[in-house]
Amino acid sequence: MGELAAALAATAEAVTSELDRLLPVGDGLESRLHQAMRYASLNGGKRLRPFLVVNSARLFNVSESAALHVAAALEMIHCYSLVHDDLPAMDDDDVRRGQATCHRQFDEATAILAGDALLTRAFEVLASPRTHSDPAVRCELVRELAAAAGGYGMVGGQMVDLLAAENAHLMDVAAITRLQQLKTGKLFGFACEAGAILGKASNRLRLALRAYAHDLGLAFQIADDLLDAEGRDEEVGKRLRKDDDAGKATFVSLLGPERARSQARMLAEQAAAHLDAFQEKADLLRQAAWFVVERRT
Repeated sequence: MGELAAALAATAEAVTSELDRLLPVGDGLESRLHQAMRYASLNGGKRLRPFLVVNSARLFNVSESAALHVAAALEMIHCYSLVHDDLPAMDDDDVRRGQATCHRQFDEATAILAGDALLTRAFEVLASPRTHSDPAVRCELVRELAAAAGGYGMVGGQMVDLLAAENAHLMDVAAITRLQQLKTGKLFGFACEAGAILGKASNRLRLALRAYAHDLGLAFQIADDLLDAEGRDEEVGKRLRKDDDAGKATFVSLLGPERARSQARMLAEQAAAHLDAFQEKADLLRQAAWFVVERRT
């Protein structure tokens, strides 16, 4: 995994630099908002979704600058979702990525506005000619990310997640799978297809990446549930056992740790197999499928 670790680190550094450039601090009274946006976005994380954007783009020889532009926009969406997810009205968390959550560092109102501003800034970035010279490509990126992040994607999944504790008796494996496909999987899908959109790839190759993303997203979430059940707060960088404390059904509570772990590995294997059409060009993406199930953070 040395090659993958180096690639993940390089992407994280590059996308953080891009975010730093795209999120300047103004000198007016609104600068507190900009500081909160930067606090939520520049404080590390695995940057896995940007990594998927950059490496799917490389399959189609897309320029690095265009790929990083899209990767930064997607990371803004992800970071906005974490800021809102941590709020007292949602998960009420005090720690994220090993430091105080945005609403604890600033205040709840500023955190809400920072999330709103990150969300809208992401679409401004995607619509920029710097993303792609073809307006049709930019429009497709905006449409696909909006669908992945909205009411039939990540936000819809968050609504189901909020209802899960109250309706635990209804949350079987099929229901949990659908929840996670919306909350987590849709953004993974965009991350993996973004390179194909930028590269104007064939439908066949887009479908292969979509299938990869589907299995990768589920494997990631099962591994996340395992970390929540078995990990250590200081190692993972956030409060664990939340789902158990809230009485939520998870892959681990429904399947048990060993069966869940086995399922995650099977999904990682399936995800890697979907990339056969790309041969050795997709080796880093294949390694990423195994990384998501073996990670400890």
